[in-house]
Amino acid sequence: MHVALYFNGRLPVRTYGGTQRVVIWLAQGLAELGHRVSLLAPRGSTSEHARVVPLDPRAMRTPGFDLTPFLPAGADLLHLHAPVSRTPSAPHLFTWHGNARAGEVLPAQAVFLSADHARRHGRASFVYNGLDPSACRFRPTKAGYDLYLGRLHRAKGVQWAIEGAARTGRRLVIAGGWRLSLRRGIRYVGPVGGERKAALLAEAACLWMPAQWDEPFGLTLIEAMASGTPVLGTRRGALPEIVSPDVGALGDSLDELVALRPSCARCDPAACRDRVERCFTHRTMAAEYLRMYHALLSTGRLPEGRVAPA
Repeated sequence: MHVALYFNGRLPVRTYGGTQRVVIWLAQGLAELGHRVSLLAPRGSTSEHARVVPLDPRAMRTPGFDLTPFLPAGADLLHLHAPVSRTPSAPHLFTWHGNARAGEVLPAQAVFLSADHARRHGRASFVYNGLDPSACRFRPTKAGYDLYLGRLHRAKGVQWAIEGAARTGRRLVIAGGWRLSLRRGIRYVGPVGGERKAALLAEAACLWMPAQWDEPFGLTLIEAMASGTPVLGTRRGALPEIVSPDVGALGDSLDELVALRPSCARCDPAACRDRVERCFTHRTMAAEYLRMYHALLSTGRLPEGRVAPA
C-alpha cells in the first residue's frame, strides 16, 4: 500500500512534541511493515522512512488550500494529522489528536486515540499511539527522584504532582513548560528532548501523571513504561486503558495517589517495558492503521478500535 501522511508543522520536532513524533513513528512503522510512505509537510521537513513532499507554509495557510494536487501518483489513501480548510477529493481519514470544543464539527472519517477518546466524541474508531522502543532507554535500577514531564498546566495536574511528592517525601524533577515557583526538594529542568529526556525517564522511580482533564492518550505514559518506569496517575481519559495494575497505579484524588505511591516501587521495570512492546509500539500502531485503511477503502467505513489487553 502507498500511504500519504499529512502534518502542518515541520518534522521531526526538535524538543518534545507529541503529534509530531507520532507521525514520524507511524511513517517508520508503515515502512518497516513493507509499505510505501509519503509525507506531505512544510518545507524543511525530513524523514528516514518516507518520501517528503514539501509544502509552502504560506500556501498552507490560504483559505481553501487543497492538498489533492500534491498527492503522489499511486497513493492509495491520505492520512491527515492536522486540520485542512478543504476536504480532499482522494480517499482519506483524519486522526483527531485532541479533545473537540463544544459544538465543533468533526470529520466524518475521524479516528481517535483511545476507546475513551472515541466514546466521548460519539465514535467507535480509535488507534492507540505507539513508539519505537529503541528510542527509550530501559533501566531496571532507578535514581532517587520522581518525575513530572509535560506542560505545566493545571489540567495536566502539575500542582498535584508537586503536593503529592512533598507528602510522600519524594524528590521531584519537573520537565517542560514554563518555570514555576518551587519549594525545596523540587528541581526544574525546563523543556527536554532527545537523550536528556530519555535519561530522565529511565532514571526516574515513578512518573507522576495526575491529569485533571480527559487525556486522549498520554504519550509520556508509554515513554515512561518503555523506560521501565511505573506510572502514578488519575483515572481520567485514556489512562485506565494504558496503565494496567502491574505497571503503575491510578486514583481519583490526591489523597489516593499519595497512598498509592509506595505500590509503584513494587512494579517490575521489565513488566513496564513488556507492556509497551506488546501493545504500544510503532509497528502495532501501524498495523492497526492499516486495518483502518483497508476497511475504509473496501467498505467506505471505519471499523471499531481494539482495546489493549488489561
